[in-house]
Amino acid sequence: MFCYNYYMKIHQSPRLKNQAKLIHAFSSRDGGVSLAPFNSLNLAFHVGDNEKSVLKNHNILATLLNYKTQTLVHMKQIHSNLVHIVDAGDNFLNPPTCDALITDKTNIPLMVMVADCNPLLFYDKSRRVIAVAHAGREGAFGNIVKNVVESFEHNFGSDARDIFVTIGASIGVCCYKIGLEIKTKAEELGLGFAIEQRDGAIFLDVRKILKSQLLASGIKEQNIEISKECSCCKNTKYFSYRASKITGRFAGVLMMR
Repeated sequence: MFCYNYYMKIHQSPRLKNQAKLIHAFSSRDGGVSLAPFNSLNLAFHVGDNEKSVLKNHNILATLLNYKTQTLVHMKQIHSNLVHIVDAGDNFLNPPTCDALITDKTNIPLMVMVADCNPLLFYDKSRRVIAVAHAGREGAFGNIVKNVVESFEHNFGSDARDIFVTIGASIGVCCYKIGLEIKTKAEELGLGFAIEQRDGAIFLDVRKILKSQLLASGIKEQNIEISKECSCCKNTKYFSYRASKITGRFAGVLMMR
C-alpha cells in the first residue's frame, strides 16, 4: 500500500500522492545526522538528542519536501484528544500543546511525530482542508478521530465523505502487549473488539479502534488507508518506544500548495 522512495527516505500513500497541490510524507529513521540511539533522522527535540542534529534533520526533510523549516507547525503532544486550529501564532519555534492540527491555509506544513503511536493524515479535497493527528492508546480511548472529523465539519464546512485518511506505521497488535487494567478500560469504553488474547498474554489493536472510529465518524471505508508495518517489529526502520525506551521520533507531514 505504501511506496518507499529510496532517494528521499520517505513513505507515501499512493492515494494522497495523486492529489494535486498536496505534499505529504511519512519519514523513517533513515537519512539524518543524529547519532545512536537517535540514529539517524530523529525529528524530536524533547528526547535527549543534540538540538543541532535535530534541526539539521528537520532541514533535510524540509529540503526534500520543498518547504521552509520555519513554516512547519508541529505539536507538544500530550496523549490527549485536543484539536488545534492553526493560527498566525503557530510556527516551528512555538508549537501548540495538542494532539491534532487542522488548517485550510496553504504553504503551512503540519507534522505529527511518533514512535509506535499512529500518525494520521487527513485531507478534504473538496474544501481543501488538512489535518494531522497523534493517536496512541490514549488518543484512541479518547476518540481523537471523532474530534478531528467534527472540526472539519464544524469549522470548515466539510462533509466526512470527502475526507481521505492515511495512517502510517505504528505498533501492531503483534507487539502491543497490555495488562489487565488497560484491558478493563478498553472493555468499559466498548472497545473489547480490539483485544486479542494469546499464549496467556493480552494485546491491543489500536489500528482496529481507529478504523472503527473513522467509519463511525462518516469516513468512507475506501477513503481509509492503514499501513500494516509494525514500528516495533521493524525498529531498525522506524523509531519504537516499546523496543527502545530511549529513541527518536519519525513523523507524518502534510501540506497544501
